[in-house]
Amino acid sequence: MSEKLVKIELQQQKDYQFLIEYGNAVPSLICDEPPPLGGGTGPSPVQLLACAVGNCLSDSLIFAFRKFKQMAEPIHATVVAEVGRNEAGRMRVLKMNATLQLGVEGVQLEHLSSVLDQFESFCTVTQSVGLGVPVHTRVIDLKGLVLKAE
Repeated sequence: MSEKLVKIELQQQKDYQFLIEYGNAVPSLICDEPPPLGGGTGPSPVQLLACAVGNCLSDSLIFAFRKFKQMAEPIHATVVAEVGRNEAGRMRVLKMNATLQLGVEGVQLEHLSSVLDQFESFCTVTQSVGLGVPVHTRVIDLKGLVLKAE
């Protein structure tokens, strides 16, 4: 049973360009496919998917650190979505690689292993997307030291 419903509305503007309305005071967003299919006037659906994964992972990492009263901010996330053809020859997101960089060195943080072990389980979007698209997550600290890698 659903605890909450999230509603957005998409209205075609022209060709593959859509105006996305989120409601309330959230600003609208124009989305578009890149050329040659669309005009590239806004993020594509694949970019939005990668954005949702990166944003949710970052939020979950911040949440996990704050549970232990630790500040690892500012967080910087990079998500690379690999798009290619599946066995049926259809274009699909084949996998995503997410790198989250902490704003501090890992040695400054208490409970680091506990945070790194649990933060992904808080991420609603990544856990849902991961059922169909492999999402590989890596966490590095301010100096580039790899703290977690899948």
